[in-house]
Amino acid sequence: MSMRKLVVEVVDAHNLMPKDGQGSASPFVEVDFDNQRFRTHAKQKDLNPVWNEKLVFNITDPTALHNLSVDVSVYNEKSSSHQRNFLGKVKIPGTSIVRQGDEAFQRFSLDKRSIFSHIKGELGLKVYYIEEKGGGPGNGEKKGKDEKKASDEKKEGKQKQQQQQQQQKQQIAQQQGKAVEEKKGEAKLVTMYTPTQPVDYSLKETNPHLGGGGVNKDKTTSTYDLVEQMQYLYVRVVKARELPGKDVVTGSCNPYVEVKLGNYKGTAKHFEKKSDPEWNQVFAFSKERLQSSVLEVVVKDKEFVKDDFIGKVMFDLNEVPTRVPPDSPLAPQWYRLEDKKGESKVKGELMLSVWMGTQADEAFPEAWHSDAAAVHSDGLSNIRSKVYLSPKLWYVRVNVIEAQDLQLSDKGRYPELCVKVQLGSQILKTRIAQNRSTNPLWNEDLVFVVAESFEDHLILMVEDRLGPNKDEVLGKTSIALTAVERRLDHRIVNSRWYNLEKHNASEGEKKKEIKFASRIHLRVCLDGGYHVLDESTLYSSDLRPTAKQLWKPYIGVLEVGILSAQNLLPMKTKDGRGATDTYCVAKYGQKWVRTRTIIDSFNPKWNEQYTWEVYDPCTVITVGVFDNWQIRGAPDKNSGAKDARIGKVRIRLSTLETDRVYTHSYPLLVLHNSGVKKMGDLQLAVRFTCSSLVNMMQIYTQPLLPKMHYLYPLSVSQLENLRYQAMNIVAMRLNRAEPPLRKEVVEYMLDLDSHMWSMRRSKANFFRIMSVLSGPIAAGKWFDDICNWKNPVTTVLVHILFFILVWYPELILPTIFLYMFLIGVWHFRYRPRHPPHMDTRLSHAEAVHPDELDEEFDTFPTSKSADIVRMRYDRLRSVAGRIQTVVGDLATQGERLQALLSWRDPRATTIFITFCLLAAVVLYVTPFQAVSMIVGVYLLRHPRFRNRLPSVSLNFFRRLPARTDSML
Repeated sequence: MSMRKLVVEVVDAHNLMPKDGQGSASPFVEVDFDNQRFRTHAKQKDLNPVWNEKLVFNITDPTALHNLSVDVSVYNEKSSSHQRNFLGKVKIPGTSIVRQGDEAFQRFSLDKRSIFSHIKGELGLKVYYIEEKGGGPGNGEKKGKDEKKASDEKKEGKQKQQQQQQQQKQQIAQQQGKAVEEKKGEAKLVTMYTPTQPVDYSLKETNPHLGGGGVNKDKTTSTYDLVEQMQYLYVRVVKARELPGKDVVTGSCNPYVEVKLGNYKGTAKHFEKKSDPEWNQVFAFSKERLQSSVLEVVVKDKEFVKDDFIGKVMFDLNEVPTRVPPDSPLAPQWYRLEDKKGESKVKGELMLSVWMGTQADEAFPEAWHSDAAAVHSDGLSNIRSKVYLSPKLWYVRVNVIEAQDLQLSDKGRYPELCVKVQLGSQILKTRIAQNRSTNPLWNEDLVFVVAESFEDHLILMVEDRLGPNKDEVLGKTSIALTAVERRLDHRIVNSRWYNLEKHNASEGEKKKEIKFASRIHLRVCLDGGYHVLDESTLYSSDLRPTAKQLWKPYIGVLEVGILSAQNLLPMKTKDGRGATDTYCVAKYGQKWVRTRTIIDSFNPKWNEQYTWEVYDPCTVITVGVFDNWQIRGAPDKNSGAKDARIGKVRIRLSTLETDRVYTHSYPLLVLHNSGVKKMGDLQLAVRFTCSSLVNMMQIYTQPLLPKMHYLYPLSVSQLENLRYQAMNIVAMRLNRAEPPLRKEVVEYMLDLDSHMWSMRRSKANFFRIMSVLSGPIAAGKWFDDICNWKNPVTTVLVHILFFILVWYPELILPTIFLYMFLIGVWHFRYRPRHPPHMDTRLSHAEAVHPDELDEEFDTFPTSKSADIVRMRYDRLRSVAGRIQTVVGDLATQGERLQALLSWRDPRATTIFITFCLLAAVVLYVTPFQAVSMIVGVYLLRHPRFRNRLPSVSLNFFRRLPARTDSML
């Protein structure tokens, strides 16, 4: 006889509320089901705990499972007493419990126990039931007895508090060490969590069926050859005429159209009291999901109670024609409407066209898709594929030269004058004028970012600082950017005088000040010779200057096919189950593309292909994957919901071979507070085609950025501030498109938070430096082995090579370059065959401490408690102390070099200059080859002639004084 059991896998929790008074918590999970209670063990001092434990419950009546619920509570265990703090709860109805094999990992937001509870965080669970055949005596019987005993004791209510605690300890011991055996083959269900398989973060090469496959490709492969062909049935409903009126009173009709194919039904909008409506709407049905061989297009009259039938048109799918672009669109035709049985014609005609096509059809992006039938009509615009363009950005340079005839309110004091310049939300100030008079002089440059069409005005205000946080505005002027001169090179633009108006002056005062007005001398221009950075220079996708006149011809074409994704994790819950509504965004240069959203699929298929012109091969394309949260209803209901990031991929074009198609599956990795997590895999097909190999090779000899960045460079702090402003402008403009490319998507694609402090990233960069220095360090060890004769044969060969180079010094440089050529040729056979991808080991994301991740994801300024901030500050001080020591040691060695000739130690300097004199005399009379030979033989001498003590020169150098003894 089989017995049904409920299994609750408690996986992890995220971002729990600290409850122990020290900024942390020791959480455990307690699960109640059908008068049975079990709990996990407590995780000490962990706000992002990972349990990975299974709790097993008996289901006494499987038919009543839908009436029961699973109550999951999270508590903080107090070490000083037997009390506990409430951290949140989750209630799972029995109707959402599935059998084993259909379960999915879900994250539940923790609920409050009352309106006064202060709760936050998420809990990760798997809940399912299993069918277990009746077992013999043993652990299973013992556990069942304990569960029954606990249930009876709870019903009777006679057990004391101490006995309850002892029972919970016994249950924990059972859960950690015992198993319920299933006598079916060798299968066992263990209550303790078994470790999962290690996650595979590697890149995998795939072999998709691109362009329809085969040798004789059809015409679609000429433009859509990097994606798999997807067949669709297209129905274009254009308009109707002479529709009969169904309203008995008015004699009018409110027509709309339903397109039915099996269980799929698409609906066009209805018109009020119109017998000749025009829709011009396209419906697309995936051929893979066709459930019928008959297409039915029905015209109905919308009524309050029940819609009236007007007529219909039916098509046999076997007779539908196939259209292949670039063929012209299929011309729509008029069709007479038929009655419900299809036996006779009725009044009214419908114009439409029906054809079979692929995703290359121009009707594909704007079509209604059958896989989005459940989407609300207000959310349809948020699931379509679109192409966006970043706004054209300019640098605005304002050179504040001087001001004249300023009128001070207090003429008995020396003014502290500065100029505040505002452009939109950007505000910059000059320094205080040094001459402190009514004719101040600044001659200072201020740089802003602005986007075409130059909607904002440049506002300048001259301010007098009267005290702390107290400024008086002496004059104000506004400049329209449309009238500002545009500069393409480093020439000096003409300056102008602008009249200053008094702040809050009346109209009469303004007229009086026309003759005797204060004025300011400015030089304002739009700098088109710079490239406005909105991305990090480490992985920028565009390096061209702003002015189009300075652009050079493109050197190639980049084609990307966004094929599909596999094994995505659920990002939200719908009807009690996990779901993901996924779309991709690709960014290269000024062009952004967004694929359509695939509804409710963990393995979505897009098969969309896009093309970009390439002006520089040393650039990076970024492809991000997101979960759409804007389609669950009307837009006003989701205004606060943000699209969730699933992961992104970067591909550097210079690492790709030309004219080769790269088909790979890239891991989608996201760093959370709990560590790195693989969200799935993204399959791409990439091809970089070069139009001229000579032009591309020439690009490698040219500066990376436009020449204005080198002739008149901007400071690092200026570039960072301007980049932040540029990203905000781009995000704001793209968020105003329809459908909007949301701000959180743009910020993730442009790496807005890449400049924030991270202990993990600092460690990764340190080990990157050590990896770079590993080559010279290995060469030094190899030379030390040569000097110590570890391998006599190699040492003898080095001696012979050294003698040859000493007597023929003209062979030194050719030998070095030949050696590097041979190394490059040797490494060619080991060259990378795949494009690079996100490396978790290089990023130090696999074994990072949880507190370091919590610090990395902390807000700025911090939102943590004082104890946590103090601990992190102390840790940062210890790291900075070690860096300070290394920097101090480097400074000490440099100061010792300076002390050789500074007479700080007169005896050491005397010894050194005497040695220099003797060395000069010897080198004058001795040939250079002989000196080199003697020095080389001395360095390569046999260990028998070596002393383990430091050399004389090293001893002398270490005794030289440094300035460390002068430091406080």
